[in-house]
Amino acid sequence: MSLPVHGPSRTATFDDLARRIGAELGVSQWLAVTQPLVDQFAQATHDHQFIHLDPAAASATAFGGTIAHGFLTLSLLSVMAYEVVPAIEGRVMGVNYGFDRVRFVTPVRAGSRVRGRFTLRELTMRSASEIQMRTGVAVEIEGVDRPALVADWIILNVLPDGTAVRSSGEPA
Repeated sequence: MSLPVHGPSRTATFDDLARRIGAELGVSQWLAVTQPLVDQFAQATHDHQFIHLDPAAASATAFGGTIAHGFLTLSLLSVMAYEVVPAIEGRVMGVNYGFDRVRFVTPVRAGSRVRGRFTLRELTMRSASEIQMRTGVAVEIEGVDRPALVADWIILNVLPDGTAVRSSGEPA
């Protein structure tokens, strides 16, 4: 599976997105959460708890094996969003503004596959050069009824000249 690493794969005008408030923007491809990925995340974050790294010890827990760090699952949202969440047309960059109500609902076992489901909740002009997008996200685990995590993700879209583009070509 080839996933983009440079940013969103498509764009949309402010008006196009405004009409989709409350609608699902899309669902990403499945992404494997392998033990080597969990190990790399542990190295990067210095979180070496045995439930992430020691399959023998973790198998004796309620998890039945090693699990991904919650923050690893959260950080995979970027690559998932690149597939399905359009960038505002003409933006210079998107900035991670934060999350509201992040909940780690179900542990992700190493070897599982996850995907992101994104719903546009709000689109707000903060200024002539900033559009704030609030997206509801759920990370699903293949074959599991409950999501791995749910959250509201806030992205700040920065425009180069202070002009959000509407479908009509008029400023927002």
